[in-house]
Amino acid sequence: MDLTQDAWRSQLLEDTNAVIVDVRTEIEREEGYIPNAMHLDIYDSAAFVNAAKELDDSKNYYIYCRSGGRSAQACMIFNSVGIENTYNLLGGFSEWNGDIEKPF
Repeated sequence: MDLTQDAWRSQLLEDTNAVIVDVRTEIEREEGYIPNAMHLDIYDSAAFVNAAKELDDSKNYYIYCRSGGRSAQACMIFNSVGIENTYNLLGGFSEWNGDIEKPF
């Protein structure tokens, strides 16, 4: 499900069963990332699908990339392996105005 920046953030704050997933590349993550985000690079497709299959399908996954395209694709991949509750951040990290962390 696609969510606006505000809807994604407010739903995430109230969700006690939430997992944040950053599907950008490692180089993109150097710009910063949303706190507590798990990193799964969608461009490493075999590893991405294998990791998705290992995730807890009872959790709610809040997924983002740079602009919202790859994260929408990631939601579809998660759905295809049995994870039903996925939320795509429209506009992605490039429009994020919440807290961020830097890797170093």
